Amino acid sequence: MAKIAFTTLGCKLNYAETSTYERALLSAGHEAVAWNEAADVYLINTCAVTTHAEQKSRGFIRRAHKKAPGAAIVVTGCYAELKRQEILAIEGVSAVFGAKEKSLVVPEILRIISGKSDSEVPSADAALGSEILPAYSSGERTRSFLKVQDGCDNFCAYCTVPFARGRSRNIPVCEAVKQAEAIAAQGIKEIVLTGVNTGDFGRSTGESFLSLLKALNDVEGIERYRISSIEPNLITEEIIDWIASLTKFQPHFHIPLQSGSDTILKKVGRRYDTSLFASRIDYIRQKMEQPGKAKVFFGIDVIVGLPGETEELFRETYSFLADRIKPSFIHIFPYSRRPGTRADKMADQVQDSIKTERVGILEGLCAKLHDDFVAANKGLPEKVLWESSEKDGMMSGYTGNYIRVEAPFDPSKVNTIEDIIL
Repeated sequence: MAKIAFTTLGCKLNYAETSTYERALLSAGHEAVAWNEAADVYLINTCAVTTHAEQKSRGFIRRAHKKAPGAAIVVTGCYAELKRQEILAIEGVSAVFGAKEKSLVVPEILRIISGKSDSEVPSADAALGSEILPAYSSGERTRSFLKVQDGCDNFCAYCTVPFARGRSRNIPVCEAVKQAEAIAAQGIKEIVLTGVNTGDFGRSTGESFLSLLKALNDVEGIERYRISSIEPNLITEEIIDWIASLTKFQPHFHIPLQSGSDTILKKVGRRYDTSLFASRIDYIRQKMEQPGKAKVFFGIDVIVGLPGETEELFRETYSFLADRIKPSFIHIFPYSRRPGTRADKMADQVQDSIKTERVGILEGLCAKLHDDFVAANKGLPEKVLWESSEKDGMMSGYTGNYIRVEAPFDPSKVNTIEDIIL
């Protein structure tokens, strides 16, 4: 029996994949240990969304080698796809697996543990299959992240994701249902659908995102679903109408905007403008918000400091968020130059100090908008899924529209859904 330490950087997709590797290795009879313990194998699932993420990934590799110089270090994830040779040059690294080799991770670790020769590792062609690793997280008792899609065909000017994760592809609807049933068998009540471009589901199987939602809605034991992120041009009125028809899908949407300036959106190759974005938000609110019922939660992604973002164009973004969209939360990212992208070669780069200032301005707006959202829901009925963690005698959970609430800890309520008044 080998001791294996796992660590994950980056997105929920990576967490789902690491959890899937861990389940497979534990079922083979091995032991998972904490990252700060000595282990026989270290598995590091890396991120490359920013330069800082790459630096953190290298730091984890070096710390693992320092803690256990004789241990095997296996590296996967987006950084592994983009900078394979750079990683292989780091002392202690045993194997590196990119976007299309994730199904080889577990066989390679089992080979390392058994001491078999390299020739006994399955070939990439044999292991790839659908070229997407079915995965879901199982580290939480109440919620699981189910990976239904991977990759992206958009090639936005600032983004390395299509290079790091490949082209858009998905598991079949029947496989997604099978995974959801496995999650339900563990007693988990809520599933968050994850993907790089989740709404593009069906690209590789000829199915539709709506057919996926309808099939998952029928899985017994799962009581709530959320969609982790969906592009505004892919959330159609048909999808919204169906979600609003008393389904298990919650009034919670995570929609990337990136900029509230049409000038910037066009420059970086986004496939919508602010008019389309606003119309989608309006339609969701029209269909899902009723008097006396909870408001819809909108989490919006924004990148500040994209090339060419003048003070005037930044103010367009601010006004669009503050006065037109009024989301519940803003996920704010300073633009990070990524070699190999079109934006990296653009001449009108924004100074880091200005990016930092603009992040602070939007953080202030986010705090106000979230307070306004919570206040607008006060006194309205909702349902909360109570989680298992206890802190200072209290337990917490999230409502369907993603408001965090607390109550005195009651072990009988863990992993149950309770009607409350906000």
